[in-house]
Amino acid sequence: MRFAGSGELEAVTVVLLQAEGFSVFTPEAMKVLHLIKTSEGGGWARRQVEQLVQLGEEVHVGLPGPGVQVELYEKAGAEVHFVPVDFRFSMLFGLGLQARAVRKLYDDLEPDVVHSHSFASTLVMRLALKNEGVPLIFQVPGPLHLEHQLYRNIEMSLAGPNDSWIGTCIWTRNKYLELGCDPSRVFLSYYGLNLTDELPPKGKLRGLLNLDSETPLIGMVCYTYAIKRWLGQTRGIKGHEDFIEGIAIAKKRVPNIRGVIIGGPWLRAEGYFQRLQNMAKRLAGDSITFLGTRNDVHELYPDLDAVVHPSLSENVGGVAESLMHHTPTIATNIGGMPDFLHNGETGWLVPPRSPSAIADALVDAICDREKAKAMGEAGNRLVRSGLDARKTAREVFEIHQKVSKR
Repeated sequence: MRFAGSGELEAVTVVLLQAEGFSVFTPEAMKVLHLIKTSEGGGWARRQVEQLVQLGEEVHVGLPGPGVQVELYEKAGAEVHFVPVDFRFSMLFGLGLQARAVRKLYDDLEPDVVHSHSFASTLVMRLALKNEGVPLIFQVPGPLHLEHQLYRNIEMSLAGPNDSWIGTCIWTRNKYLELGCDPSRVFLSYYGLNLTDELPPKGKLRGLLNLDSETPLIGMVCYTYAIKRWLGQTRGIKGHEDFIEGIAIAKKRVPNIRGVIIGGPWLRAEGYFQRLQNMAKRLAGDSITFLGTRNDVHELYPDLDAVVHPSLSENVGGVAESLMHHTPTIATNIGGMPDFLHNGETGWLVPPRSPSAIADALVDAICDREKAKAMGEAGNRLVRSGLDARKTAREVFEIHQKVSKR
């Protein structure tokens, strides 16, 4: 339910309505159009939108079509519009139509700011609105395109004087500064989490796997994405192969170690997912279980003795989620993961593409569980101080205010 303010609502009434979960649009409310390339995933963007509505923004969300996120955005108080922003280079000949659709939505809404949450939607946004004078924000969800000169150059060639960037890790923020972007238009704000003090009881995951409480259990929690040959990839971007090889190496020193991969194939990755299962069987026998896609991941974390994030390109990634659950965490020293995983303090940082380093960290975590537990607790405190969605959304709210006043 939404109320259109007419200037007659007293401030105290507005506060009370917001406290009850209503979004109150006043004549002064900033209108922001968010462009999000997926209607199925992207919970990190939805959590931000939920908080921005509570802060008083009139939020409109452009999604490519129906999906599980649509109802959640509407429940949060945002108005959803279907607009083709999920651009891929195979759709190049339709790019003009996509840009015209975004331009029409902009003309209908006349937002104060347009805020994109992906490389794909940013290309469409800039082609559609580069000459309109409206502030355009690209909140960069990950550094992948910045790591490849061609895609980095494409993005920068479309940037204009109305563009700003929000890096969601220090590496990304610094990269845009290295590229010569005006420092006054480059910001840092993480995608936040809905933090909770309540953790589920132990036992569910070990019950599914028929494991006792003493068996060392190591997890990897993420979807499986198809290998992108056009980016020069020979292995999956999330590092599944390195996790599998790391478990196989660690098994020589800790014979009863078990690994579990939580998360199934995303979109067209079914063949790659099967190849990973074959690899795991060949290298580690029955020591690695593939659980597939789950909707109860929060309930599975308490049974894990450690979590590995062996990504080859990443923002903060799953580090935030595992530390939120107090779980000892091992991650590659790339992208935004070092922002919250401080080696030897809040977890283990290892070089990318190094299964042996993963194995060493796993053995350390298993053999010194008190140290591992202490680092998980320290990591949890750091995540709570920096990744509360209410805090990060307030930062974005203030960025919207700043760029709209230029």
